[in-house]
Amino acid sequence: MKTEALMVWLLAHTTKYPKYERFRLAKEIETAIFNFHRCLLHATQSSDKRPHLRQADIHLLELRTYMRIANSLKYTSDDQYGFFAENCTEIGKLLGGWLKT
Repeated sequence: MKTEALMVWLLAHTTKYPKYERFRLAKEIETAIFNFHRCLLHATQSSDKRPHLRQADIHLLELRTYMRIANSLKYTSDDQYGFFAENCTEIGKLLGGWLKT
């Protein structure tokens, strides 16, 4: 559920990027969050969860990188980036716990 809430926030947020960035950075952010969510869904339905969870972790790292770039380019405010980072950290901890089980 936290992932879906972050997805909704990110999708609404990236629509406010400059038009020329919607097909570059915004698209990469959207792809990363969708791929992350897809990996989590596959993990819930698979008997061997680890490969899907490791791949989800990679997508989460991609997403964090893209959002740092967006913040550096001032497409996100520091407050917005802080909100994203807090949620991403919480999701990362949940993912890490799931990987350890």
